[in-house]
Amino acid sequence: MILLVASNKDVASLNIKKQILTNYSFIECSERFQDNPVYEASISNGNVRLVTLNTESVYAQDLTTFFNDLELVIFTSRHSSLSGTPTLSVHTPGNLGEAELGGIPRKVSVSPANAMRDALKAMARFKQEMRLDYEVSYECTHHGPSLDVPAMFSELGSSSKQWNDLKAAEAVAHATMEAVSGFGNFPAKAVLGIGGPHYQSKFTRVALESDVAFGHMIPKYAIPAVDSELLKQCIGKTLEKTKLAVLDWKGIKGENKAPLLETLKDAGIPFEKV
Repeated sequence: MILLVASNKDVASLNIKKQILTNYSFIECSERFQDNPVYEASISNGNVRLVTLNTESVYAQDLTTFFNDLELVIFTSRHSSLSGTPTLSVHTPGNLGEAELGGIPRKVSVSPANAMRDALKAMARFKQEMRLDYEVSYECTHHGPSLDVPAMFSELGSSSKQWNDLKAAEAVAHATMEAVSGFGNFPAKAVLGIGGPHYQSKFTRVALESDVAFGHMIPKYAIPAVDSELLKQCIGKTLEKTKLAVLDWKGIKGENKAPLLETLKDAGIPFEKV
């Protein structure tokens, strides 16, 4: 089962949910979750459910205890940034360090690399088709929950103006559903990304222009705390078989380069520079 998750604490999430229910053939089930309606659809011959939390999505650490046989979880969510740059983005949840915003310290969710790439590519396409003045970007792995199933965030940001933009919410809804409909197909090579800023324009460009799908992405500010155990976790907790790390070499501080290469060697993970 694929689970779509919205939150009553998140206006962008509710707007994306509204667009999904408007544009796709979901029906309301008899059951409820956290006293909210549950919706169901058959997409590409697979069962898809949409539920709504009464808490922020980042704190949904116990979500998997309520559902069996989860193949993929997609959280529709707002994205916030100080710059307020209009952005459509995707990322895997999980903590590379302390659990400052939900989840478990130094534990990441399983990254669905191709599903994230499907959503990213759809966001880029709908940006053009719908003439949206938005950036499209991967974000590095961050915040909770830390789940042992494939999980991703499909986001609309970065301020209240964008959260209430129904046209942009529709684009995120369609991108989310493209990730759903294509799930189970793995046309792109999955890799681990390391280096660069939190908003990874370089990895975004690589994914949009080639048959490469990034799973977990570790930003330059997190590299000093990354050891071989965490690298192995990021590789192991990627849905597709991942054998390669891609380094944003210019986006790694000079003093961190040699230690990182040694850590990659210790972890037995080959790498390429971009």
